[in-house]
Amino acid sequence: MSSLTLFTPAGAVAKAANLKRAAKRLAQLGFEVSVDADALSRHQRFAGDDATRLAALHRIADAAPSVALATRGGYGLTRLLDQIAWDRIARSIEQGTRWVGYSDLTALQNGLIARHKGLSMWSGPLACDDFGRAQADGGVDEVTQDCFLEAMSGALEAVGFRAPTADFDGLEARGRLWGGNLTVLCSLLGTPHWPRVKGGILFLEDVNEHPYRVERMLLQLQQAGVMDAQAAVLLGDFSGAAKSPLDRGYGLKDAVAALRSRTKTPVLTGLPFGHVRTKVCLPVGATVELYVQGREAILGWQSDARLAHDHHHH
Repeated sequence: MSSLTLFTPAGAVAKAANLKRAAKRLAQLGFEVSVDADALSRHQRFAGDDATRLAALHRIADAAPSVALATRGGYGLTRLLDQIAWDRIARSIEQGTRWVGYSDLTALQNGLIARHKGLSMWSGPLACDDFGRAQADGGVDEVTQDCFLEAMSGALEAVGFRAPTADFDGLEARGRLWGGNLTVLCSLLGTPHWPRVKGGILFLEDVNEHPYRVERMLLQLQQAGVMDAQAAVLLGDFSGAAKSPLDRGYGLKDAVAALRSRTKTPVLTGLPFGHVRTKVCLPVGATVELYVQGREAILGWQSDARLAHDHHHH
């Protein structure tokens, strides 16, 4: 049975009931679940003060459970980046720990990529949102759950999605997968926590950001030379922003068009990832291959199971 630890590295958990429900559901799915001692700690908007959250990260890294699943995102990891003992995090991954989350976890995931070439974490669900949702609010999304279970078992080796158009038919790209939440990623630019990935596959998502703000961040990355240096860019979900009367027809499509007109790098939309109910798991930091046929896109990588198998043969 896989050990799974729930921890809260950023924003405080609003409702303990959601965490309890998530722990129960994950146990029913076959995990041996433990909840970190400070998972429900509170200090202002954070899950405990910086020292408390930093200690939790290191405690989990040292314990090296099979799965370290964040309860929620919010904001808070940026405060810890300069103090994290990255080698302890790296050692846990080498021992088999799969760190999982998205949103504010983007800071942790890319901070790792900036320092360790061969290591990866998982962009995927968060415990409270994805596994703690009450039945009355729709419960657990089946695709999200199935994808998570397959990824955590080491068997997941591809995710597929449909692009809105067949503009990228025949595209093949291979590179290191990185990125995540656009706002969090942009906040790392120019810091030691920025991954200098060339020829990578960059994926991005965001929530509650107006399309013009999304465009501004995309163009910041483009103007910093980041977009041109990638093999491909995959855009996930950018929902939740209120329309403005000033838009006069301007929307996300226009933001994407503005980016496309300024980079030669293929920019695909439709990746099922972001602050939405249905989300896939993605190995951030791993080498992936992208194939597009018509509107069908496949993102594939070597599963842990296959990697282990390969090691036995060499």
